[in-house]
Amino acid sequence: MLKLKNINTYYGQVHALKTVSMHLNKGEIVTLIGANGAGKTTILNTISGITPPRDGEILFEGEGIVKLPPDRIVRRGVSQVPEGRQVFKPLSVEDNLELGAYLRYRSREGRGEIRKDLEKVYELFPRLLERRKQMAGTLSGGEQQMLAIGRALMAKPRLLLLDEPSMGLAPLVVQEIFRVLEMLRHEHGTTILLVEQNAKAALKLADRGYVLETGKVILEEVASELLENKEVQRAYLGRDKKEIWER
Repeated sequence: MLKLKNINTYYGQVHALKTVSMHLNKGEIVTLIGANGAGKTTILNTISGITPPRDGEILFEGEGIVKLPPDRIVRRGVSQVPEGRQVFKPLSVEDNLELGAYLRYRSREGRGEIRKDLEKVYELFPRLLERRKQMAGTLSGGEQQMLAIGRALMAKPRLLLLDEPSMGLAPLVVQEIFRVLEMLRHEHGTTILLVEQNAKAALKLADRGYVLETGKVILEEVASELLENKEVQRAYLGRDKKEIWER
């Protein structure tokens, strides 16, 4: 579904991604593992068109997207859930979700179809239904993360990019969010590229993983093998405080 070939991305003079190549197959969950500053978020922003690469190629379903602006990439079927949620706090939960479908409204897609997708988001996250008229800024951190995911889903993505969805959340909320991600893959066929601080949890969920170090891919394996890799364990898989994923 997605292929990156020799991608080089810069922030000014800083070489953030160095000849990065990777791929995602349709229906996979793939996770990016690495320390802070390794380039994980930059990969998501490069795919989304937020930080275009200086050179290299990105193919989504066989077509190049490097030169497309972010809104065109969303139209193609790629949605990103940003780090820190970034919900529109003065607006209601439902207004936030409808903004996720903004490009669909502009393309004059039937409001009935968009409403059906809104109901599907409420089925995934019942708490959002309970709070649909509440201002987004008054939600808990976990509810805001659910809202950010729901907003991305309203664009009807075939590829969902998630940046640190568990950051700062209680263990039970994290379990709920990961359960929904697995459901999206199995029941809706959504392909997912996941950046996640809890590397152990991400690898338990994912099919494959890439390990990044200072802007380079240094290792790619199926997730189960990365979990057993001694160097990966030493560097990234320290004991979780709650060990919630061992239950």
